[in-house]
Amino acid sequence: MADAPSRAGSVQAHTGALIGPNAVLQLAWAMEGTIGADAAREVLEVAGIDALPSGETMIAEAEALRLHQALAILHPDAAEQIAEAAAIGTADYIIAHRIPRLAAMALRWLPAPLAARLLMRAIERHAWTFVGAGHFTVTGPWHFIIDRSRSGDATDPPDTLFLWYAHVFARLYSRLVRARSGCTGAAPDPRYPSRWHYRIAPVTTGAAPARAAPPARGAIRQSPAPASAARLHPESSAPPASRVPS
Repeated sequence: MADAPSRAGSVQAHTGALIGPNAVLQLAWAMEGTIGADAAREVLEVAGIDALPSGETMIAEAEALRLHQALAILHPDAAEQIAEAAAIGTADYIIAHRIPRLAAMALRWLPAPLAARLLMRAIERHAWTFVGAGHFTVTGPWHFIIDRSRSGDATDPPDTLFLWYAHVFARLYSRLVRARSGCTGAAPDPRYPSRWHYRIAPVTTGAAPARAAPPARGAIRQSPAPASAARLHPESSAPPASRVPS
């Protein structure tokens, strides 16, 4: 993981917060594998995304927010399944490319309570790469809060965004801390629907664990989006090439 400011949300929404490109890439590939390339390209067009990110630089957070909104509008029945697959791909990428191999081995070897504390501490340091203008608060090695109520979002993000966060954590903890970990979240205060509280715990007996395979990289990676669908309002901010994506 790249070094970053310790406080998530330090980049204000009006300046165009930046996040890692996997927030869009993995969602696009998961859409292609679930609803097909043509439907996926339509969602991208509605979200105002003409081409997928290169994967080598940070991207404007607004792109991922618009993509989640477009997916929830056009394919509400498949949105949660797609978000879960995309989260698994994102977590697997982080483990493969952003966590040193020896550190990952140490986490797996350590007792779960200690491994959870160390992993959550590392996630907190790099939370800006996935929470953008939101605020990430650790309330324990198995508990955290993601709050977008002060992020300046034009509309409240759909639940699939917050479920994506949950599945990313479930996958990271399952592979690095304790097998068959799950992560559940909810917005307990109806006044703040974008302030979610999360809990990581063992998956209950009989519940299905997270799927083992991340989404495959398909043809949509280099395919132009169709020009037929109406776009959501894109923002013009462009990410600098100097930051390392996650």
